[in-house]
Amino acid sequence: MDSPSQRTKQDTTPQARRIQCEIYRRMGPARKLELVFATYHMGRQLAMVGIRLQNPHASAEEVWHLWARRHLGADSYDRAYGVMSYE
Repeated sequence: MDSPSQRTKQDTTPQARRIQCEIYRRMGPARKLELVFATYHMGRQLAMVGIRLQNPHASAEEVWHLWARRHLGADSYDRAYGVMSYE
């Protein structure tokens, strides 16, 4: 499987890649961190939508716990929150 940087090289023209690199180069650290958090938040929301589709009767709290268990892994989740009783 290709790394993210290899995929970018394959699906982005050299000119677009140069522009993208220049934008990131000029971007301050705070803005870069904002983008990281926004991307993480979007990914979490997409994962929760998928969980909701798989568990349409789950409460918002149950959806969050199902997401947390997937995100942390069963062992870490169980140590932090206890064993899930609804799956």
